[in-house]
Parts: sequence; C-alpha cells; structure tokens
Amino acid sequence: MENLILLAHLIVALIIIGLILMQQGKGAEMGASFGAGASQTLFGATGGGNFFAKLTAVFAFVFFVTSFSLAIIAKKQSTVGDDLDLPVLEEVDVPVLEVESAPVDDVPVLEIETAPVVDDTAADSDSK
Repeated sequence: MENLILLAHLIVALIIIGLILMQQGKGAEMGASFGAGASQTLFGATGGGNFFAKLTAVFAFVFFVTSFSLAIIAKKQSTVGDDLDLPVLEEVDVPVLEVESAPVDDVPVLEIETAPVVDDTAADSDSK
C-alpha cells in the first residue's frame, strides 16, 4: 500500500511540474488580445490558462493528500518504546588544572620608540 501511494505521489509531482511549465505568464495575454497568435492556440483565443489553473489545483490537492497519507504511514511504522537499549554514559573524573595567576607587577612593559614630531606649519606659511 505504501509503495502504491508513493508511486502515485511521484507521478502527481511530475504532472504538476509539467502543468506549471505549460502555463503562460501574465504578460503573454497581451499579444492574444490584439489577435496575434489566437488561431495557433490549442484552447482557442481565450487560451488554456483557466483550464491549466484548475487542473493544477486538482493535482496539487491530490499531492497534499498523498503527502499526508505517507506521513501517517511513516508515523505508524516508527515507534519509540521502552524496549530500546540505549547506551549509558559512564561518569569519569576529570582532573582540574590549578593555574596560578601572575601578579600584575610581573607584566613586562613594551617600550616603543616614537619618531620626533615635525612642525610643518611653519614651512607651509613660508612657501606662500
């Protein structure tokens, strides 16, 4: 039974993909309203948009029904009981490392040599 529903589910999914690919976009009706290409359509001058939309809705409903059915079947098949032998973790003593904090006075100071500041304002005023 599950395989039959799964097969129907896959076929309906492929049909929905095909129906969506066959539908025209919103801008495609502009040319048909002025008479361009109306004689070449399969469903007449009005097009098959309404037909494809209804058919897509029907197959989408069937797709959701098969999805729901498969979910119910999967839930019934999977049971969680008390008879499962789950592994039990052993308690292990973890050693604690004791770290002595260094006193603040022992922190080395980094001496940075700075370049002398040159006053460029006097040179700029002389050049004007």
